[in-house]
Amino acid sequence: MKFIPVILAGGSGTRFWPLSRKNSPKHVLNIDGNDTMIGQAISRFEAIAERSDVHIVTTSQQHAILKDALNPDETAKYIFEPDQKGTSACILMSALKLQKEYGDCVICVSPSDHYITFQEEFNKTIRSAIESAENEDKIVTIGITPTFPSTGYGYISCNFDVKSGAAFKVNEFIEKPDYNKAKNFISQGNYFWNSGIFIFKASVIIENFKRFLPRVYDKLSVWYEYIGKDNENMMLNEIYPTIQNISIDYGVMERSNDIYVIPASMGWNDIGSWDSLGCIFPPDEEGNIKRAKTVTIDTKNCVIFSEKSLIATIGLENMIIVDCPDALLVCPKSEAQRVKSIVDKLKIENLEEYL
Repeated sequence: MKFIPVILAGGSGTRFWPLSRKNSPKHVLNIDGNDTMIGQAISRFEAIAERSDVHIVTTSQQHAILKDALNPDETAKYIFEPDQKGTSACILMSALKLQKEYGDCVICVSPSDHYITFQEEFNKTIRSAIESAENEDKIVTIGITPTFPSTGYGYISCNFDVKSGAAFKVNEFIEKPDYNKAKNFISQGNYFWNSGIFIFKASVIIENFKRFLPRVYDKLSVWYEYIGKDNENMMLNEIYPTIQNISIDYGVMERSNDIYVIPASMGWNDIGSWDSLGCIFPPDEEGNIKRAKTVTIDTKNCVIFSEKSLIATIGLENMIIVDCPDALLVCPKSEAQRVKSIVDKLKIENLEEYL
């Protein structure tokens, strides 16, 4: 059965402002100095799938940005969503389109802004997930073995007594917990970070949408009849704005009784916010992550980033400082998840030039 990686790259990375903007969203940034995040996401599958079978889900507005960020010879294909309607809509849209083109196939949905250190472990894990998804008709997700009690990630608990291939039955998905809950999860041994990577047969995920999100399914199943025809895009543009905005986690994964998880330790990190840079860059002897020219005195456990300016600090601890040519962000590391609120406020105050 054909295997098709589907990389989600339609977001704007608001928690990575002011570096991530409309015209340079997070997934086209070269954060680690090796390649853009989208480039690394595509290359990650090269040992498992044909390059030309990789599909990127994005908006038509971001198409040119992505093409500029990638190698001109890149053969990955695109699936365009007319608007951002959460992960449920774009995943079902992709599954329907790929099923129409290839027949039933195994799909791996993966975000474009992850950082994975251990490629061989990733390859092994995805191959095991493909086997379970194809042979057992399961929806399989990847659970990351936690290395610390993170309050920034969602968690998955599993039942080690119920197994399908290398995957274990999921008990429940848990939203980002407080520190004490996260500590308790880790002590129990059957809780894993939710990676947001899902593997399934097109027919299986479509059937789950039909059962758990019938309103989304009903609308896109009308569009399915037009795929490959001249008015395919016209119908999608008409239908898509009316679809419910809901994530795949809420819409399907938390409702279905047939989700399995494969635990993995592959050096995974979700580069979702500025406080996560420590997973890419080693801190100095004071615990600071520095990607700038700096002069620091009595400064500890800070993230300091600047494209050009010298950053000088005195007596700071647990702070984030991000300097871009037209904007400066300063906030405690504990508030890193709220950076997207700045983006919301810029919209309200009509400061569009900074978005």
